[in-house]
Formats: sequence, C-alpha cells, structure tokens
Amino acid sequence: MRLGQAEVERVRRIVGSGVVDAHRVSDRGYAPNMRWVVRTEDGRSVFVKYATDRQTASWLRAEHAVYRRLRGKFFPQLLGWDDDGESPVLVLEDLSDAVWPPPWTPDAVDAVLAALEELHGGPTPAGLGALDATQYAEDGWPEVARRPEPLLSLGLCTAAWLDRALPVLVAAASLDALAGDATLHLDVRSDNLCLRDGRAVLFDWNHAAVGNPQFDIAFWLPSLRAEGGPEPEEVADLDPAMSAHVSGFFAARAGLPVIPTAPGVRAIQLVQLRTALPWAARALDLPPLDGPNR
Repeated sequence: MRLGQAEVERVRRIVGSGVVDAHRVSDRGYAPNMRWVVRTEDGRSVFVKYATDRQTASWLRAEHAVYRRLRGKFFPQLLGWDDDGESPVLVLEDLSDAVWPPPWTPDAVDAVLAALEELHGGPTPAGLGALDATQYAEDGWPEVARRPEPLLSLGLCTAAWLDRALPVLVAAASLDALAGDATLHLDVRSDNLCLRDGRAVLFDWNHAAVGNPQFDIAFWLPSLRAEGGPEPEEVADLDPAMSAHVSGFFAARAGLPVIPTAPGVRAIQLVQLRTALPWAARALDLPPLDGPNR
C-alpha cells in the first residue's frame, strides 16, 4: 500500500521537504490509524500518523494536545501537525533505530519505571480528564457481575469461582482507588514505547488523564509479564485495588465479540487477562483460578 498523493503533499507542507520514500508500519499497535516512516528530500526520516475515521481523528487530536502541553525526555520529538477537520496528520521523529522490547531486561523495566516516575512527578497540564471518568473506570467487575457469560466463555474460571470472588473484586475496585493528581499515560505497553540511550520513550498519548499513578504502572504489568517479564508483584508494590481494577477492565472485555476495525484487540486483552486475573486473586487472597483454560 502506497502513501496517497494527498498525504504526500500534506507531509511536504508540514515538514517543509518533499517525500522521497515511504513505507507503512503495520507491526505495532492495535488502533486502525495509518502509520508510515517517511524519508524526505532533505535527508530526514520521520514518523507519520494519520487518522482513518472519526474515532482515530479524536485520538490523534488528543495525542497532539498532550505533546503541545507537556515536555519530558520520555516524549518523542513533535515535528509537525496538520488538521483539516476530518483526517489530522501527526509527524514525530522516527524512532525505528531505537530498541523495541521485548525481550525485556531488568534495565529496560527500570527505564520504563523511571520514565513513569518522571511523568507522574511532573506538572499536570490543563485539559486532561480524571481517570475515574475514563473507560478504565467503566464496565469492570460490576459489568461482569451483570453479564458474566463473556468472561466465563474464556474458561479461565468457573461460575462457582466467580460467584465467590465477585463481591471481593467489586469492593476492591472502588473509584476512590483511582483518585490522584498525577499525569498518567494509561496505555503503557511495548507497542507504545521504545528505549533510546537507556531511557524509555513513550508515545500514543491519546488516553492520558489525571489520577492515581499506581494505576499507570499496574496497567502495564500484565503485558510485561506476557512478554517474558517478571510477575507484577516483582516489579512494584502496589495497592491490591490496582490489580482489581486492571483485571476487571480485561475481564469485562476479553470475551466480547471481535472489533471489526481492530481485530487484534480482544486477543491481546485475553493475553493480559491471563496475568491480571491470577494477580488479583493473589493480591486479594482469593482461591486460585479453576477454569479449564487457566
């Protein structure tokens, strides 16, 4: 698939140099926006992302707003932006030559934790919503209690286990546990970060919000473990409520029908649930999972 002529012209206007070559990046991320690495006439290589529908346009505008308002060594360099009102285009530095986990080393894990510590300890920009008003606070364990069939269809636990565990999980996943005043990324995962000169660089900031910094770390830990990293408890000593919130997010979603525009999402949610749910069981002193696919 080639970069369209209209997009070529928009990139030229944004970066001030013509496009010599472009190749699509399709091996990272789950959102349906389009991503390209573009080589320009003046010898630069840049990363271009543009929206493909109304939702991805909204996400891209939110991401751009974060780049404009925040600064830090954990950010990629913002090179340009163009919004025609329908399909915005974001241009960032090309990080293709960075280190992209996995595999995960102790130093790589520490680099991500250091980046998050810097983010969480820094200023909070105006305009970010509260964590407890985002999707991360919606449709968790209360939704599973209302409709347990999608979770049970995965075979991770039996109905008897769920009946016993649900009161504990619902109580632990209180909205109060999400409150805080730190800036959060909220989508830390290997496809949204890389390592350069020993430091972690984070991108895809469209979910950024303000809340409890522990949740930002907690939401990363299931994917880290799934990619060969340590168990969540070995990375950080977190409030058990974090494991309840994270496991509830994935438990309410992993068994739902495939999303047509993002077909890989349910599979990666299940992968993360396989770590998050046993973690919550350990953290909350629940019995071990007893399903055939546990």
